[in-house]
Amino acid sequence: VGEPSIYQLLMMRDNDFSNIFKIKSDFDPVMLKNEENIKGYASFIKMTTDEEGLLPFDKSGVAKIVEYGVRESRSQKKISSRFPEIADVVREASYWAESDGKKIVGAEHIRRSIEERIKRVNMTEDKIMERIKDGVLMIDTEGSVVGQVNGLAVYSLGEHSFGAPSKITAVTSLGRGGIISIEREAKLSGNIYDKGVLILTGYLRGKYAQDIPLSLSASLTFEQSYYGVDGDSASSTEVYAIISALTKTPLRQDIAITGSVNQKGRVQPIGGVNEKIEGFFDVCQDRGLTGTQGVMIPDTNIDDLMLKDDVVEAVKEGKFHIYNVSTIDDGIEILTGITAGELSKDGKYPEGTINYLVIEKLTEIHKRLKELGKSDKKEKDNEKDNNNEKDEKEGE
Repeated sequence: VGEPSIYQLLMMRDNDFSNIFKIKSDFDPVMLKNEENIKGYASFIKMTTDEEGLLPFDKSGVAKIVEYGVRESRSQKKISSRFPEIADVVREASYWAESDGKKIVGAEHIRRSIEERIKRVNMTEDKIMERIKDGVLMIDTEGSVVGQVNGLAVYSLGEHSFGAPSKITAVTSLGRGGIISIEREAKLSGNIYDKGVLILTGYLRGKYAQDIPLSLSASLTFEQSYYGVDGDSASSTEVYAIISALTKTPLRQDIAITGSVNQKGRVQPIGGVNEKIEGFFDVCQDRGLTGTQGVMIPDTNIDDLMLKDDVVEAVKEGKFHIYNVSTIDDGIEILTGITAGELSKDGKYPEGTINYLVIEKLTEIHKRLKELGKSDKKEKDNEKDNNNEKDEKEGE
């Protein structure tokens, strides 16, 4: 029994391996969440408690274990088949029920078991949240700011993964430098992140540079990030920051965003959606929920949602919100409160819309660069003429 990568390595490097191990069987870490497999979970719990002399589980306890298995599978349609991990939760839940003087394990004991397991390994998460709380890591959860947006990152520590917000900023100016990623220039980015930046540049060209060149210089960065970044889940977030900086339109800081973007402006699914939502929720809850805060996710991630109880309750009560979007235009409308605007038959966007403002600004930059180019050429021509006159006088 071993990891697929080890099997493939041995197959390539050891000629005798395929002769010794003739049959390979793949074990999927997840399986379909159907009635048969849910009953199988209940049977597994019963078998474990009987064999190890643990306390029996009631219906709420079994349901909570099933819920935990679905969350671990990262999809509402699947359930984890990592039964050793499930058995560990069963054993610890039995311990907490016995500690409380109960003779049966319920949902509250499963919840306690999961919380205690996380508490033992989440020191890094606590430190990051403490730095956000103290203002060392500067994250805004209220108001609106130009060229600034809250992205969401997942930190994976092997036995524990958690999400936390990260401030992303963009600055635009006259020039033809294109999109400059400070992370990439500083060699703090991975290949997938770099690809995401190139894709968002392609989106901006396809969307706005059909009649005029994409003449601008823009820099992007993850503020207060010094240890590297990878993945493309922030590429849609970076598009919003660039559009905001270019049009001087403020973006809501009470919404955090995740989602990659393709060259057609479609927001694509990402991993770790539950951890990302919960990370921003924890920051907002610590500061006090205002009722307007929330997270924006790709609509294709809806089936992956298996959130903690406190997040679910806050959403039910309207204290926290989850927005699902399918395109960049959908997202920019939520963040700015301004209509994105659709291209008309004559190839123009309606006046006052976000897309109209982008075209207007790019046109203005293009004209300004042409004027500056003519001015520079005139100065160079004058300088050349003066030098020629000087040479002629010296010749005489």
